[in-house]
Amino acid sequence: MSPLFSICYALLLGLAISGFTFSSADCYKILHTGRRPFEDLCPLNFYFLRKLIAQGALEPTFPDMQTKCHYILQGIRLVRSEYLRTDSSFLLPPNVSKECWQSYRSLVGEFLDGFDIQTACGYHPEWISRGCLNIKSQAEFESLIPVSKLQEIGRYCNQSLVSSSACELCSKILSSLGDSYLHGPDNGNVSDCTGYPFMYAAAVVSELGPTDKTTAKCLFSFSLELPLMQPSNIKRHTLVLSGALAGCLLGFFGASSAVLFLWLRRKKSEREKKNISKDETGIIMGLGSINGSTSFVKFEYEDVKKATMNFYRENLIGKGGYGNVYKGILPDGSQVAFKRFKNCSAAGVATFAHEVEVIASVRHVNLVSLRGYCTKMVPLEGHQRIIVCDFMPNGSLYDHLFGSEMKKLSWPIRQKIALGTARGLAYLHYGAQPAIIHRDIKASNILLEKMFEPKLADFGLARYNAEGTTHLNTRVAGTLGYVAPEYAMYGMLTERSDVYSFGVVLLELLSGKKALEIEEVGKTSLLTDWAWSLMQKGRAVDVIEEGMPECESRQLMEQHVVVAVLCCHPILHARPTMDQVVKMLETDPCNSSVCHLF
Repeated sequence: MSPLFSICYALLLGLAISGFTFSSADCYKILHTGRRPFEDLCPLNFYFLRKLIAQGALEPTFPDMQTKCHYILQGIRLVRSEYLRTDSSFLLPPNVSKECWQSYRSLVGEFLDGFDIQTACGYHPEWISRGCLNIKSQAEFESLIPVSKLQEIGRYCNQSLVSSSACELCSKILSSLGDSYLHGPDNGNVSDCTGYPFMYAAAVVSELGPTDKTTAKCLFSFSLELPLMQPSNIKRHTLVLSGALAGCLLGFFGASSAVLFLWLRRKKSEREKKNISKDETGIIMGLGSINGSTSFVKFEYEDVKKATMNFYRENLIGKGGYGNVYKGILPDGSQVAFKRFKNCSAAGVATFAHEVEVIASVRHVNLVSLRGYCTKMVPLEGHQRIIVCDFMPNGSLYDHLFGSEMKKLSWPIRQKIALGTARGLAYLHYGAQPAIIHRDIKASNILLEKMFEPKLADFGLARYNAEGTTHLNTRVAGTLGYVAPEYAMYGMLTERSDVYSFGVVLLELLSGKKALEIEEVGKTSLLTDWAWSLMQKGRAVDVIEEGMPECESRQLMEQHVVVAVLCCHPILHARPTMDQVVKMLETDPCNSSVCHLF
């Protein structure tokens, strides 16, 4: 006896006890979709909507009929969004309108006793299948929306919308689409074009999907506070479900443990495949709106293993909390770096997809370039998620400043690294759209190519900053010694948080000292405090590392110290912007008032 047959047998037995007669096909549908037999001919799945609103059984507080009808309309949009997610279609087959209409009327009647949506709201059977501008599929919808707008939807709506700020930003973008791109002669019915962007965002963009409570609350006005009534026939449904539950228990106990084991193993395999699909979908959503000229590719896991000699330890060139970085050689002879993530959780999926999206969306000579990525579920090894970037033969700035076997960097090279890093950051803040806050500027994340041109790397903590947003409130992340005071204490993140971190790196570059030194147990020393104390005593030149090769004039080096200390100012608004920093490093800072501030 198969597990599926046992479960169906149990369901049939339980329902028979309750006085209902269903076929085996009915049982299969209930088991896999949760839908009731009278909903067979309608492809819409009302089960999850019934379950969602049944959890919020409160006294009815609809202020007026218009509000009540609005909730009715949003309910059908929510269900149609789930249909779009599973069938990639906005429109229902015309021959099922009547059945879907009857199913929805019945559902509304369960929770709003005596309320009829046709007489009260003027909705008619054909309304449930109407569309917008004859848009039938996901592809047709996307063809009408600019790539930049689709990218914005993916950026702001593919996340948990539980916070009011996240929900407001996503909803604002979606509302603007209907006004700007979805208007025409067919835009006049009750299921109008204003609902299409919201259905699309919930079904296609959001990994959580329309069945998620926070998504339903934000995009469709459904929440646990939705006013509902408890009709008398709910008791009858409860008896039916109770009988079904009793039958299920009998069926499960009757099934053999061996068959149950096989079934569970099959389900586990299906879940793994589903997780892989979600992983891939999240990455594709992040990359789908990037310009088609971007030359990144999806690498096969076997090719990555071959390039790195099966992740041979001699090819290990970097370690971090995220995982390891390996050097590898591609078939064409080019050297690349493989960043292999070790977090196999759902959070790891989001971090990986986010970093791939950010690196793929930016292009600048001082930012690391994306070659491609690799994802695969490997038995006994788990999810493999790998980012492929250009190989930097000179390692990181940290290696050259603090590596025991490295020669001291000359002054011209240090100038080049400082200016290049500043230009890369200025591009992230003012050249990228939307702006990007890196959040983890430090010496080990500044890589050096053959001619010591700096490349800013590791965008795993980066955050988008929408235009007009003064700051972001987020959990504190980064590395001790580099984190700005207002961010460390209050979680207030701005572009000038990156400016502070850059100032610390510039001080490291000038002094050869680490941002944070542990002098003894329980006692630490901050590089910024030391530099500030020397500046206040008029001894800025003492910050410069002794024995630096090819030193320039005392005045020029002292001016670089001034710029670094200004960037590390404890007061947020006293720091310069990265654009201003670039200008100061490109020109003589003493031509301005900078040198006279101390």
